[in-house]
Amino acid sequence: MNIADFPYAQAVHTHNDLDDLSIAVAQRVAELAAQAIAARGVFNIVMAGGETPRRCYEKLRHLPVEWRRVQVYFGDERCFPIGDARRNDTMIRDTLLRHIDIPAENIHAIPAELGARDAATRYAAALEHLAQPDLVVLGMGEDGHIASLFPNDPAIEGMATCIPVFDAPKLPPERVSLGLSILNSARQKIFLVAGTGKRNAVEKLLSGVLLPAARIVAAEWHIDRAALPLTYNLSGAKQASL
Repeated sequence: MNIADFPYAQAVHTHNDLDDLSIAVAQRVAELAAQAIAARGVFNIVMAGGETPRRCYEKLRHLPVEWRRVQVYFGDERCFPIGDARRNDTMIRDTLLRHIDIPAENIHAIPAELGARDAATRYAAALEHLAQPDLVVLGMGEDGHIASLFPNDPAIEGMATCIPVFDAPKLPPERVSLGLSILNSARQKIFLVAGTGKRNAVEKLLSGVLLPAARIVAAEWHIDRAALPLTYNLSGAKQASL
């Protein structure tokens, strides 16, 4: 896929399948961690929930990273009790954080068990010292949503660091999400997009529809073959219609 098709992208990489994508992004995260630690002594990463990022985290736990110099934040959270299997931080702990040598105080969970409004207020306060994340990892929903910022939600237009979400179009309706301002402030943004279920959203992005994913600027996109529109081949060349 040509970067010109994603005018808001910094780079676009295509992969054969989810496994290839996960390996490539895990290696990229490890590389960015090493660069940030060498330059500033710390690597601040904002992690995403979802199946595609989960596969990446499974690969990442086997790579050499100075985890004691890593500070982990979360892009969004679902309002369930601590430890609930449906929470993003539970998934990330089970697939990555429990398997690496990272101090507990380096993991900054969203207190979504308190309810969306209170949790958003508290997490915004916790993020006050984080002027610029080194990396934000992003998945994309089938409707083009990112974190818990859904299409047509007026909250997406705000400048708040952390946003309470009510009446989300998918369960659970109550969530907490980082806002576009802090997501876009990151030094690096990486999208992981895989599976045929994402193809329609990718097609909309290519046609210029301003989905929430299109609101992230200068991101590095990693897309697998299954998510590519049928008019594209894996090399990125657009195929002529017969």
